[in-house]
Amino acid sequence: MATYRLGISIRKVARTFGVDPSTVLFWTRRAEGQRLDRADWANRARGPRTPANRCSRELEDRVLALRVQLKERSDLGEFGAEAIHRALHAQGVDTLPSVRTIGRILERRGALDGRRRTRRAAPPPGWYLPDLAAGHAELDSFDIIEGLVIKGGPDVEVLTGISLHGGLVAAWPRAAITATLTVDTLVAHWRQVGVPAYTQFDNDTRFQGAHWSPDTLGQVTRICLSLGVVPVFVPPREAGFQAAIENFNGRWQAKVWTRFHHDSLEALQVQSAKFIAASHRRAAPRIDSAPARRPFPAEWAFDPQARPQGRIVFLRRTSDQGAATLLGRTFALDPNWPHRLVRAEVDLDAHVIRFYALRRREPTWQPLLREIRHELPHRRFRQRSNRVG
Repeated sequence: MATYRLGISIRKVARTFGVDPSTVLFWTRRAEGQRLDRADWANRARGPRTPANRCSRELEDRVLALRVQLKERSDLGEFGAEAIHRALHAQGVDTLPSVRTIGRILERRGALDGRRRTRRAAPPPGWYLPDLAAGHAELDSFDIIEGLVIKGGPDVEVLTGISLHGGLVAAWPRAAITATLTVDTLVAHWRQVGVPAYTQFDNDTRFQGAHWSPDTLGQVTRICLSLGVVPVFVPPREAGFQAAIENFNGRWQAKVWTRFHHDSLEALQVQSAKFIAASHRRAAPRIDSAPARRPFPAEWAFDPQARPQGRIVFLRRTSDQGAATLLGRTFALDPNWPHRLVRAEVDLDAHVIRFYALRRREPTWQPLLREIRHELPHRRFRQRSNRVG
């Protein structure tokens, strides 16, 4: 436009910029009488600003008024789009809108009684632990796949694991998964990849310990505490907290167990190792960007009779009376917080249990509900075979 205003012809300007002369004429008329830096250069939609088939404002107001009238006086008690369409037809309206058009008018003017479901954003991964949600710590989830049988061979159970932020997966097919085997496997795994800040389990006795007596800690829990790892136990029969490991369990079964025929447990272990190695290669950038893990302690040795130290986290849902059950005991918290999620932090050093309220809708709102003094008795640890989950 500046070139044209210097007195150069439209055709010469068009040849210079490789456009049609009509295009130059169009934009010169758009900027006529204005400074170039103040002209409106935005493209405009073709056609009139108001569509030719748009209902008039008067007709829309009539539809709304008729809806109110039908809602209050209709013998049938119907006042939806179809009822309004019938009423307009009975009144002899010249340009009768369709039922769908009437529905759009009601929706556009906010006159519908129904409300659409509000889709709230999902909370961040690990939202129930503040430093985990902020990406300052890593968590390893572990689970057990049961009920697999090799044709003509042994039953198979698989200990599986996945890290929350890094997506570092692992799978160990065995004839049987016991608490002792789980301990040995976790120690070997963490020696190789490093120690996370948290590790998460369900309430299987092989993870949590026997339920035969209150305040009992199993050997998996004791191993985690001795390494400075905080064990986290998810709520029973609660969906969502184990989503990552459950998803990996399904993927492992689809890509390893179902996809191939396995003649023996050894053949299954070889195929599983190939799948895990390939998964690590594909997820290498994500694994590298995950929160740092601590090196495994060089001089570490497990003393099963040492008094446990550190923290244990239980995620629980309260009862109808606002009480939470953990460690084989029931703690009264708040009657105004029934059937709600709580995070119970068992501080073994301070001998207290702190209960925090949790809400998925407000993941950062985690007020302290109650602090209860509770000291675990120091009993001699008796190692048992936790074969049955």
